[in-house]
Parts: sequence; C-alpha cells; structure tokens
Amino acid sequence: MKFLVTGANGQLGRETVLGLRSKNAEVVAIGRKELDFGQPERVADAIAAHGADWVINCAAYTQVDRAEDEAETAFRVNRDSARAVAEGVRRSGGRLLHVSTDFVFDGEQSRPYREDDACNPLGVYGQSKHEGEVLIQESLPEAIIVRTAWVFGLHGKSFMSTMLRLGAEREEISVVDDQVGTPTATDDLFNAMWVLTQADESGVFHFTNEGVASWYDFAHATITTARELGAAMKARRVRPIPSKDFPTKARRPHFSVLDKQKIRAVLEKPIPHWTESLEKTLKARQGHEEH
Repeated sequence: MKFLVTGANGQLGRETVLGLRSKNAEVVAIGRKELDFGQPERVADAIAAHGADWVINCAAYTQVDRAEDEAETAFRVNRDSARAVAEGVRRSGGRLLHVSTDFVFDGEQSRPYREDDACNPLGVYGQSKHEGEVLIQESLPEAIIVRTAWVFGLHGKSFMSTMLRLGAEREEISVVDDQVGTPTATDDLFNAMWVLTQADESGVFHFTNEGVASWYDFAHATITTARELGAAMKARRVRPIPSKDFPTKARRPHFSVLDKQKIRAVLEKPIPHWTESLEKTLKARQGHEEH
C-alpha cells in the first residue's frame, strides 16, 4: 500500500513517515520544498500524479498569532490547499486522512467536544482549518478528518520543546493556567491514524491522549519530569498566571478537551495518559541527544 505524506518535515509529518516505514508501507514524503501549499493551484495535480492509496495531509499553517496578520496565507494553506488535496485524491481514486484541530471550537462548553458539536472558531487559524474541513467533506465525503490538540513529540518545535529550552535558561517561567485541554504525543496520534486507515473508516474523529491539563500543568510536568530524568533544569518555579496577564494577538479557546468515545470504539488498545506519553517522549529525547 502506497502512502503519500504531506507536511513531511513538520513534527507530526516526520513521526508519520517514520511510523509508516516501521509498518513496511511504501511512503512518499513531501515537504514545502517539493510542494508549496501557499500555491493551491499546483496542489491537486501534484497529489493526483502520485497515485497513492492513502494521502495523509499533515501540511498546515499553524502560526496561530501570525495568522491574524497573514490571513490570506493561512486560508490558502489551510482551506484552499486542503480542498485541492481532496480534489487530487478524488481524481486518483485514493483515500484521504486530513489532520485538523481543536481550534475549530470556541472553548465555551463545559463538557468535552464531540465530533458533531457546532464549530465556532475564535480566530483566523481556527476559521481557516474549519473551512478546510468543510470543503474536504464536500469534495470527498469518505475522507477521514482527525482533530487533535496540543501536539508534542520527538521531532520539531512544540510547547514541550519550548518549555525545555526556557527551563534550562530561566529560574522562573510564567504559564497560563486558565486554558484547559489535553497534550497529545505524535507517536500516539500516528498509531491512531494508522488504525483508522486500516479499519477503512470515514468521517470526523477526535484524538488526544487521555487526561486533562492546563498549559501550566503541561509546563510543570515537562520541567519536573525532565529534571527527574537527569536534564539540567535551571527553573525552580513554574508560576501559574491568567490569560489576561499573557495577552496574545489571537484569542484561544479556554476549554479544548475533545471527546474520544468515537475513536475508542475503533482503537485496539487503550489511549495512554498524557503524562505517561510525556515521560516516554522525554526519555526518547534524552536517548536521542546522547547519541
């Protein structure tokens, strides 16, 4: 089976390529150099030409704050090129798994968001991803869309890697504690995506690790666990602050917990808790750096 992975140089794209190769799948990995999603008019033909059985679309404009100033670019990548990917897959007769985000919701609920809850993005990034979802489903109703949140992993930049850097540089770090969601390890996310492709599913699914955390909880756990594993952490305190004390250009949902009941029915194994996957990732990162 032939897989085409877009956004192959990003943190999830790299994990996906490595994961597919570990499954002995045939993989074509394309990054921005090979296919610029800022030029959607080129995307459908390029996707169709590969003739893949599955396309896993990890390409996205993910700079949440910068998107407020670069809306045209964000919509080209997240909406127009997403539609073009679906068109290319439709032409070649393949299947599509598209990665989306918790930012399609406004965070005003008090219970975890289900797949069929109404979308109401707060900013350009979320709106561009939402409109991309809609156009994909119109073009390719059998596509799989996986919404996820707070992604971290061994490769690329993430909140986890930022906290490790700041923890090594500063004695105190301030992190917001009134935005709540669930950190998600890229290898766990890949495993879920793999199962969905093998189960021949379609439609929208939510996947994160288990558990609930604030950004403060995530930061505190990252630095504490890294120190326990032997990393040199200068930070002695992670200080919780309200969002109003850390203003950002884009509004962010205060509650981003995603309901996973639908995907649990498909997965063969229980979903790991985020703290378990964080420790596993930090151990792997430490071993990676030592070698």
